[in-house]
Amino acid sequence: MNLSNGETSTVSGQSRNGASSNWEDTKRLVKPSTPTRKPQPPKPENAITIAVSSRVLFNMEREQQIYQRQGMEEYLKYQLEHESQPFSPGPAFSFVKALEAVNSRLRELYPQSEELFDVVLVTNNHAYVGLRLINTINHHNLLIERFCMTGGNSPIGYLKAYHTNLYLSADSAKVREALEEGIAAATMFTPEKMKEVSDSQLRVAFDGDAVLFSDESERIFKAHGLDKFFEHEKAHENKPLDHGPLKGFLEALGKLQRKFFDKGLRMDCPIRTYLVTARSAASSGTRALKTLRSWGLEIDEALFLAGAPKGPMLEKIRPHIFFDDQMFHVEGAAELGTVACHVPYGIAQRLAKK
Repeated sequence: MNLSNGETSTVSGQSRNGASSNWEDTKRLVKPSTPTRKPQPPKPENAITIAVSSRVLFNMEREQQIYQRQGMEEYLKYQLEHESQPFSPGPAFSFVKALEAVNSRLRELYPQSEELFDVVLVTNNHAYVGLRLINTINHHNLLIERFCMTGGNSPIGYLKAYHTNLYLSADSAKVREALEEGIAAATMFTPEKMKEVSDSQLRVAFDGDAVLFSDESERIFKAHGLDKFFEHEKAHENKPLDHGPLKGFLEALGKLQRKFFDKGLRMDCPIRTYLVTARSAASSGTRALKTLRSWGLEIDEALFLAGAPKGPMLEKIRPHIFFDDQMFHVEGAAELGTVACHVPYGIAQRLAKK
């Protein structure tokens, strides 16, 4: 695939009367190699920063196989030989496009505000690969200006410098490293066949325990069973749960939602959030909802499934992204076409290792 829509420059050597084109003609005919008039990214301290790895933003499966089987030198050689060939979209692509759609609406309502999403491409790729990534971003008309290419070193140390609110990667080890640094992070998986999602409304679905909330209640359930779990939740229903690793990201989404609510656009808000939990509503849902209220956070829709599979419900919601701490929920969602992310946090991870 060639980059032909604005990615290469073509100049006609002759004017209409056959004479050489003057500079004004040339300026009109030359297409810039990089798209112009892109909105400026917000300052990192004002933005909601989403750091995504190149392997989740784009489909780099073939390149990853070359690296694993043939080594770094063959990998770099392949990337240089295919520099003008853009990568196809990966599992995070629709999520990033939805973030950009929200930004577009925010810029219309608040032209001077820098409270926007800012996407940073974070990769341990060598800088040699940078041109192919830039070509791909321009080919797909993505508004990504900040890159971090670390040449084989872990990029985790840079996330705090970028004021990162969420980090998405295909590398579970790096995700765990980010969580240990107190950064919201998740391992993103690619469904075999991704469902179509909204291009005008960002939809984000969260599990509750060990994702938005701490794993306190999960520990009771794992250690003592369902009946003790229900007793514990009833006894503590007025005591808010401690925060989990993605509470801060929900807060950031809520902050932007309120900007639309303040303009009377609650029913036309381009951000919608979902709580999709295995908890039962009557037996243990009260504490979850009271915890969110105590934090001053709203959730648009809450689905208490009482242990039923989450995949079919997510298939109806069609979120751009779903977060869960248990792999069987992630796998169940992915099987039905949802882009699901694993949050390796809490007691479930230690039990899985055993």
